[in-house]
Amino acid sequence: MNSPAIPSFRYQIFFLIMLMALLNYIDRGAISYASASILPEYGFDKADWGKVLGYFGYGYILGALIGGILADRFGAKRIWLIAGATWSIFEIATAFAGDLGLAFMGGSAMAGFATIRVLFGFAEGPAYSVINKSVANWATPKERGFVVSVGLLSTPLGALLTAPVAVGLQTLTGDWRSMFVVLGVVSLALLIFFMTRFTNTPDENPRVSKAERDFLRQERAAAANASTPTSSVAPVWHFFKNKDLLLNAVGYFSFVYVTFLLLTWTPKYLQDEFHYNLSSLWYMGMIPWTGACFTVLLGGKISDLLLRRTGNLKVARSWLAATSLLLTTLCFILVSQAETVWGVIALMTLANALNALPNSVYWAVVIDTAPSNRVGAYSGMTHFIANTASFIAPMLTGYLTMRYGYSSMFVAAAVATAVGMSAMLMVRPGGRQVAPSPIPAAV
Repeated sequence: MNSPAIPSFRYQIFFLIMLMALLNYIDRGAISYASASILPEYGFDKADWGKVLGYFGYGYILGALIGGILADRFGAKRIWLIAGATWSIFEIATAFAGDLGLAFMGGSAMAGFATIRVLFGFAEGPAYSVINKSVANWATPKERGFVVSVGLLSTPLGALLTAPVAVGLQTLTGDWRSMFVVLGVVSLALLIFFMTRFTNTPDENPRVSKAERDFLRQERAAAANASTPTSSVAPVWHFFKNKDLLLNAVGYFSFVYVTFLLLTWTPKYLQDEFHYNLSSLWYMGMIPWTGACFTVLLGGKISDLLLRRTGNLKVARSWLAATSLLLTTLCFILVSQAETVWGVIALMTLANALNALPNSVYWAVVIDTAPSNRVGAYSGMTHFIANTASFIAPMLTGYLTMRYGYSSMFVAAAVATAVGMSAMLMVRPGGRQVAPSPIPAAV
């Protein structure tokens, strides 16, 4: 960390990035709290609901992939602007998705939801790849793990706040459609403010003092001297030649699987199994995310501390993630056997907290391992692979719960985290990829 005497405008940027990602998460999770209204209105069953929730993921993985590549080519600010404006518009459009399908898509409300949810997912997809690109440009290597975790705090905090925000807006307006309109408008307003403060790099920002710019340049120079230079631009497909990045993506898949399972199905699960109504879901839906809000920050701190103490990236990144995933697996096995609502909630909360602990690790591994001029693109590739879980988790859960009951969704989560644990044990971060010869930056 820098001396207190050095101004730290960059922390304002990190805070605004976290707020952008926070609204991004609330926007995507709000629909889960409208199930009690949407299902009877359009005649959907649990399998149909799994599809509605899962369609988001199809667009999301493509947006994540393209967003990272475009951030490298055009800069993070332009992609923030385009993605933020677009996801806000499609959040508003979600309010009319079913009616759009009934009117213009052969009388199929499902087709309407599929179209809007895929497009909405595509628009939200770039967010976390662009966060990683932004952090790579603004944070010093010594604070990178914690700063990444601040941005990633949006995941559990957004999921936690989704419950009271979604329930509160529906209660105040008496209409699930109004919820989406309000959220979309708020996202647009925050985006406009964010664009007045953010620039691609600190050097471009007039609000960054000379002292802070000099400090950041010195930190970058020290890191560059300690690593292999990467003057050439590696093709995007070189990502697949690095087994450590691929295994890291598998580890991140397990995190995303758990996150989307709990984000999309917890409200429906509590309604069906324990008969909670909308007025009770606002606080019950929050509880599983409380621990994760702390551990996502703690994980970044622990990772940075382990790196300073050991000088070993494998210990600081891979072993930390593998240990957390092992404990998460054990918790989900216990959840599948729990019979009381408070037993289930307590174990879900613990499992989610452990799952969130190494969240920043997966992104830090990309920054540690990828060429500096490919951080955005390789973050996008990682996001693309991992976020197949964003549609696999809700859709598979819809099938499993209809066929085998709700306990099966927790068994599936345990399998996913066990696979992630095995993958992270084999990750050796830090080996920079260098292209064999210079090639054009265009992809």
